[in-house]
Amino acid sequence: MLHKPWGYLSQFINNQTKRKKKLLGELYNFPEGTMAIGRLDYASEGLLFLTTDGKVSEEVRSNKYEKEYYVQVDGIITHEAIEKLKKGVEIGFEGKKYITKPCKAFLIDDPNFPLRSQKIRDDRHGPTSWISIIIKEGKFRQVRKMTAGVGFPTLRLIRVRIGEIKLNSLKVGEVLKVDGFN
Repeated sequence: MLHKPWGYLSQFINNQTKRKKKLLGELYNFPEGTMAIGRLDYASEGLLFLTTDGKVSEEVRSNKYEKEYYVQVDGIITHEAIEKLKKGVEIGFEGKKYITKPCKAFLIDDPNFPLRSQKIRDDRHGPTSWISIIIKEGKFRQVRKMTAGVGFPTLRLIRVRIGEIKLNSLKVGEVLKVDGFN
């Protein structure tokens, strides 16, 4: 398990861009053949599983396991917007319209995570609020697209749980070796 910091790509080899981006391999001396299970985009943070076993990767990425995200959004999110998130939101995926599957979503207090290495913004730009979104699917940038789709763009996104395994007190950039996934 890894607490992925903001500003890292969820990969070990960067063959997509000529610009230098930080890669997960810079955080720890991982075994050869290590891969991220699922992904968190460059601007997302939180719980990321790593493995050398492709079967484990496929299992975790399936729709069997809930993935919980704490999401800081622009503005004070409304009850109506949360209800729309729960029912499913139309987003773009692979050039087509897609309706997300129903999910769990609710308002939460500020989880008081450590500040990011890059400041999000300050109070002069207006209020923000935090929500929890729990999904089983995982389309490209899905949670960000969902919050934007209900009028509250994502400012910060932190995955806090996959299945029953929680981020808990794992520090940013910290790696914890675990045996198996349940």
